[in-house]
Amino acid sequence: MVLIRSIDVSPSLVNCSCAWASDYQQLNDLYQCPYTGAVTTRTATLDGFEEDETHTVAFMKDSLSSLNSYGYSPVPLRQYLEWIREFLGDGRSVKPFIISITESSAEKLSEMLVTIQQFRTSNSAWRSRIAVEFNSSCPNIKGHPPPSYHLPSLKPFLDVLAKAFHDDSTLTIGLKLPPYIIATQFRDVIECISSYTHPNSGTRTNPFAYFTCTNTLGNSLVFGDQARAPDANADMSESHFAVPPGLGGLAGEAIHALSLGNVYTFSRLLAQSDDPAMREIVIIGAGGVTSPEAVERMNRAGAKIVGCATLLGKEGVKAFEILSGNAQ
Repeated sequence: MVLIRSIDVSPSLVNCSCAWASDYQQLNDLYQCPYTGAVTTRTATLDGFEEDETHTVAFMKDSLSSLNSYGYSPVPLRQYLEWIREFLGDGRSVKPFIISITESSAEKLSEMLVTIQQFRTSNSAWRSRIAVEFNSSCPNIKGHPPPSYHLPSLKPFLDVLAKAFHDDSTLTIGLKLPPYIIATQFRDVIECISSYTHPNSGTRTNPFAYFTCTNTLGNSLVFGDQARAPDANADMSESHFAVPPGLGGLAGEAIHALSLGNVYTFSRLLAQSDDPAMREIVIIGAGGVTSPEAVERMNRAGAKIVGCATLLGKEGVKAFEILSGNAQ
């Protein structure tokens, strides 16, 4: 069991926000799975993302890795809330939901948070079963580079999230971060987040309860002959690129070492922080988690909770049975 503020994640395995957590049936399967400790929705926007045939995924031939060109979910926030209302009301589980959200402007993000807060407060028992994760790191949105690579662009969104927390300190907020590669990037993120710590009833509190490290690695290229055919009749050798745009977000085993490095670096910097509120931030480790051994490596690097997406895409919810070491 791992507590992130009031959110109880038990067991400490979760799905990452991804295309395989998009619709009702996918969320229901994750919710009913005994090996997931929480369910994370695919990243929602206020009105839904316009998805087309260029938004897809390819799995590699030579490793359990993937390249995707997906944007955000075509399902709008209100539909996710309707589904979550049904799940939370059925009495079958006390498993929490993490609602992954993003928007193109801080104003729209604020509107989403107001809607979520109205939903959370409609039933007092739901306050400890709904968290929010801000996806600041999708690399596939044309004209909208991930704001978490440019902190001045990120701060307006952080301001809105911090205000939502100050208005209601029972709200658990996480940040989904990209893979960083330079030491100064990690230190700058820590300094930025620490600036939001403030006294709350005599205790120093930071609005941000956890980091998910990492999202996919953008600007990655895979050729068609490197990818598995989606079905027996398909010939990927005739496809120039594995995904139609060519470039996409790399995930799975191909980024495992980089993701471990991000988890380790953030874990160390948080533990060494002079700010006691920063030392309370939990890390969800993700990136190339395809085996029980990979889960253990994430834990050794500093992750309290471990997430996966690529294995979920390949195996369905059996992925979590595999990761728990219980698969036959």
